[in-house]
Amino acid sequence: MQAIIRAGGQVVTLVNVFTVEAAKLSSLLDVLRDGTETFFSHMPGFVSSSVLTAKNGRQAINYSQWKSANDIAAFRKDPRFAPYLQRLLALAKAEAIECDVAYVKSV
Repeated sequence: MQAIIRAGGQVVTLVNVFTVEAAKLSSLLDVLRDGTETFFSHMPGFVSSSVLTAKNGRQAINYSQWKSANDIAAFRKDPRFAPYLQRLLALAKAEAIECDVAYVKSV
């Protein structure tokens, strides 16, 4: 599946907002990329992951899509998740938000 943003509940969206010192943004992006390539993309229910960076270099947003909230809960219980999370938190403050897409307008 590809990352397609649309309302209607086909996927659960997990948004992680990271606040980081600008000098650490590149390292944070490396950890996010590595985690996606080696762990998350191999987990049941994974659909897609996208990373956005703020123009000011101090925030990164990981927008990931999962087939269900249970799939998100399952990766959080995986023993590989805690060390990964510690790597992230050593670089940045993080906030995780599980979302449903409420509205989309496109041309």
